[in-house]
Amino acid sequence: MPNNNNRETSAADTAALREELERLSRRERRGYRCAKRIFDILFSAAALLCLSPVLLFLAVLIFLDDPHGSPIYVQTRIGRDGKPFRLYKFRSMVVNADRMRPDLWEKNEAAGPVFKIRDDPRVTRIGKFIRRTSIDELPQFLNVLRGDMSVVGPRPALPDEVERYSDYHRLRLLVTPGLTCIWQTCDHRNDIAFDAWVEMDIRYIRERNFPLDLKLVFRTVKVMFTGEGI
Repeated sequence: MPNNNNRETSAADTAALREELERLSRRERRGYRCAKRIFDILFSAAALLCLSPVLLFLAVLIFLDDPHGSPIYVQTRIGRDGKPFRLYKFRSMVVNADRMRPDLWEKNEAAGPVFKIRDDPRVTRIGKFIRRTSIDELPQFLNVLRGDMSVVGPRPALPDEVERYSDYHRLRLLVTPGLTCIWQTCDHRNDIAFDAWVEMDIRYIRERNFPLDLKLVFRTVKVMFTGEGI
């Protein structure tokens, strides 16, 4: 990671790292790119088909728990090369959660541009469960089918988070964001500093291949059922 004590060196190191990652992306095997997209489409379509009864049941539970808004929450996120897209997820917070965020910023427990509160008062009763198990992310399979996201890749950021990114942080925007990533499968992931999270994303961009993608998918399923990542 660039040395924050020397801005000139930091900028130079970040520029060199960006050039390296872009060169790796250009040289990436066409076979891997095709296999990844085919896997994204087939896996997402199968997941939505097989899980459709569960998704419907969850939508009903969310509505009954808090009938003041839609069970599906649509949010703008930033994708590859900084392009915004509409992300879908199950609503886990009260309907005015976004308006409450500025008033809660002083309670933010995460370092860097990310906003996280362990006992966020905006989270609903059902929301606590679906967030702990990452079930709230399941509607994002629609984003994968649309091509906004991949099954595996750096998690997509909020626009106001990206505004606070350093040039080093922006390196994670060089590839298509994903449903899961290395950080998503780590123990106590919410305690990991944002810079360490970015390092994991850059490591994935450097090393990504189809076996690694499959490994992260299987690890994510395990985390969802065991709650190990929380």
